[in-house]
Amino acid sequence: MRGPPTSVKTFGLSPRKHHLAVQFLSDCQVHPAHSAADLQPGDILALWGSTPPPPGLPLATPVWRLEDGFLRSVGLGADLVQPLSWVVDQRGIYYDATAPSDLEHLLNHAPIDAALRTRAAALRQAVVSARLTKYNVGHTQWHRPATLSPGQRVVLVPGQVESDASIARGATTVRTNLALLQAARADRPEAWLVYKPHPDVLAGLRSGHALGDAVRACCNEVVTDCTMAELLDAVDEVQVMTSLAGFEALLRGKAVTTYGMPFYAGWGLTRDLGLRPDVAARRCRPRSLDELVAAALILYPRYVTRAVPPTAGTAAAAGSGSRSGSGSGSSSSSSSSSSSSSSSSSEQVHSSTPEAVLAELQSQRAAGAAHLPWWRLALRPLLGLAARWRGG
Repeated sequence: MRGPPTSVKTFGLSPRKHHLAVQFLSDCQVHPAHSAADLQPGDILALWGSTPPPPGLPLATPVWRLEDGFLRSVGLGADLVQPLSWVVDQRGIYYDATAPSDLEHLLNHAPIDAALRTRAAALRQAVVSARLTKYNVGHTQWHRPATLSPGQRVVLVPGQVESDASIARGATTVRTNLALLQAARADRPEAWLVYKPHPDVLAGLRSGHALGDAVRACCNEVVTDCTMAELLDAVDEVQVMTSLAGFEALLRGKAVTTYGMPFYAGWGLTRDLGLRPDVAARRCRPRSLDELVAAALILYPRYVTRAVPPTAGTAAAAGSGSRSGSGSGSSSSSSSSSSSSSSSSSEQVHSSTPEAVLAELQSQRAAGAAHLPWWRLALRPLLGLAARWRGG
């Protein structure tokens, strides 16, 4: 007989994110906490990203950290576009290289058998064929310059939000977009360097200066409105601090150089110029690309569908395939196929699989979901002010 559901208390989440936590933790009882005093013995505390716990929290209290997954949405999270994927991490969080995470544990210890590698290879090929990335924004096309010299490499340098927690907890000596461009130029002096500022910064949703004379002096070209997938298809190499674009480049078979400590560095798949020795020592098991994909896209995240209620077959697939049971929140595979709270009176949210979410993202993109309505665009200045007030 199944025991009572796990009691989870969220702290520091906005009402919108708490509502999303109810959806992604549908196998748990989820309630907000305003201080450590609101937690009862046996409760689990859920925090967003690297948010510090409330003062006075007992040391023995289990903590789950929540973040967006790697196949998130058609549109930016900073634009309040609903996510289809979250991660729930019991050890740390994937972008914080200063401590182990569930994803790192999976990559070090999970038995990824031939069947799972085959599934991961098919998923990887489907993601690449569909030209999907985390946010799936951008509209213009990009082509390799016709003026390239014979053998000249095209290197993509993706910008990041410099105040982001992934820089604070995953970068080493290279910590700004300008420093990244300077390092890439020094490493590839003859290459055609393409710089793509982060879309949140371009949209004014996060702090930072997207462009400047010093930035333009380090690169050959700045691209702003092209999709990341199209750029990745066309370039030869990607150089990053901790950007997820490095992982997305690996999916497409591109060479990747890291100057920080992203989750995909240290497994033998990237050229790592900023990996600290202690982190390299923790990541002690070489992994193939499809083993990395299995851990990062199948075993680690949780997925939901926001389209139509699944058939019995889909629900069964979600129950058996959406999680491995070795990561955090593993009980979701048994009960989260039932509908949970919805974001509107007509929307039902169900546990899903990466394959089903991939199909939903394609449908959303085909329906023009990346084109925000005027009222959402009008909200951007307010959302940007709110992000800067929070320190982002």
